[in-house]
Amino acid sequence: MDWSHYRFRSVWRLTADPDAVYRVLERPDAYPEWWPQIREVRQTGGTTGLLRFRSLLPYDLVVTARSTLQDPHRRVLEAAVEGDLEGWIRWTAAQDGPGTRLLFEQEVVVRKPLMRRLAAPGRPFFLANHALMMRAGRRGLRALLAAAPGHVV
Repeated sequence: MDWSHYRFRSVWRLTADPDAVYRVLERPDAYPEWWPQIREVRQTGGTTGLLRFRSLLPYDLVVTARSTLQDPHRRVLEAAVEGDLEGWIRWTAAQDGPGTRLLFEQEVVVRKPLMRRLAAPGRPFFLANHALMMRAGRRGLRALLAAAPGHVV
């Protein structure tokens, strides 16, 4: 087993329309406004940007993300990441009754040296750290969508 390899899958149920959810997610530059653990997003090119995030554990992760798919019809966003993490992430927003079923998927290999050295003993902490970050993201997105039900930016 490669202790530095992670696959994540989270499903968020939201009361907002899936098109509204997609419009929020397609603007990663605004993520720090509603997702506290995303500390910085800086656009570095037409489809690339630098992201810095930190959850409960006392370290930052920095990645360069490159958009690989933006499909508003299917409401799918994908990006390749490299840096402290290497791999991909994907958001898929689907109609779920009157609301949205938002699927987050991520497959990455950790490249940050300290995390690689602590890969086996630290894995439970890294997984819990990620879960806390995702929970806060879901809470922040719900609050943002609830604050502007008719016109999400």
